[in-house]
Amino acid sequence: MADDVLEAIRALAPVLRERAAEAEALRRVPDTSVKEIEDTGFFQLLQPTAFGGRAADPLVFYTAVKEIAQACGSTGWVASVVGVHPWHVALFDPRAQEEVWGKDPKTRIASSYAPTGRAAAADGGFRLSGRWHFSSGCDHAQWALLGCLVPDGEGNPVDMRTFLIPRTDYRVDDVWDTVGLRGTGSNDVVVEDVFVPEHRALSFGPVSALKVPGHELNQEPLYRLPYAGMFTTAISTPIVGIAEGAYHSYAEATQQRFRVSYGQKVAEDPFAQVRIARAASDIDASWLQLTRNMGEMYALAERGEGIPMELRTRARRDQVLATERAVAAVDLLMENAGGSAMRTGPAPVQRAWRDAHTGRGHAANDPERALVMYGQCALGIDIYDTMA
Repeated sequence: MADDVLEAIRALAPVLRERAAEAEALRRVPDTSVKEIEDTGFFQLLQPTAFGGRAADPLVFYTAVKEIAQACGSTGWVASVVGVHPWHVALFDPRAQEEVWGKDPKTRIASSYAPTGRAAAADGGFRLSGRWHFSSGCDHAQWALLGCLVPDGEGNPVDMRTFLIPRTDYRVDDVWDTVGLRGTGSNDVVVEDVFVPEHRALSFGPVSALKVPGHELNQEPLYRLPYAGMFTTAISTPIVGIAEGAYHSYAEATQQRFRVSYGQKVAEDPFAQVRIARAASDIDASWLQLTRNMGEMYALAERGEGIPMELRTRARRDQVLATERAVAAVDLLMENAGGSAMRTGPAPVQRAWRDAHTGRGHAANDPERALVMYGQCALGIDIYDTMA
């Protein structure tokens, strides 16, 4: 078990909460916060034991993410995204894993999976060029996972691969300046005609089929989980944590508020009490469904059993709806937080409101795409989407 990591994260959370405004001002997570999170062992939770990791139960990882995001949405987002990447690297050819972790098992990896670059076949690998956007936490990483379509000889895309490249082969352009999740430092990664060997280019086909080169080395059940479930849960969990943090901040502040126009304490307003109940229920429902699905998938992996498409699509269904419910809960609280909550400065509910809506815009939170897959599966229609 990795409960010691979770305890250390909970002890660190108040400090991260105090730095939330600093993260926004810097437009990146403070280096001190990243180092303190690293010192808890958090970034090694999903890293294979062959390279000093824990290959832990993913529910420990997601619970830790939620705790961080409650304290600071930007820090929770970066922790989740950067923290899930060791799981993906563990699926690569062992030679690639050795390059990443062989000299330093604490090496961190960033990503940008949208295929916005160009890949061309070359002797022994590929030539890669382009600009990738929204690479959260890239200033704190030494490697990057970049998605790209691979064309055939006539230029037609025939494969989707993730390319793993070192920091020496790309630059980071500081372009991140947003309303919400301001502290994530989700800048652009730029690559200019770099050679990537074949063993550092992993196709999505084998990943989706759960048959990857990394299984030769990493046989822990963690690496038998579906990519879509792991990564989309890593996107929804910070948003649920942000909502939970907003809920606690709202409840604490509401106990002290007085509404002059009605001549009463807001805490005595039955409508405010109803909002609290509704928001709390939506947040609880989001988290319970996320953890139920991940728990069931991990239990199957531990028993060496396959994960049926019914469960995979249910996990995607509940993941997008978890985000939807969490954002709605924050909206419900923000609507009744009063005019003071809209002022700039230390306003936790307002920050959570901005962060949650910004996180909602991530491609993993597209509800229609995920819900269609679930409906197709329920109706017996074959699904070929790599994000199932």
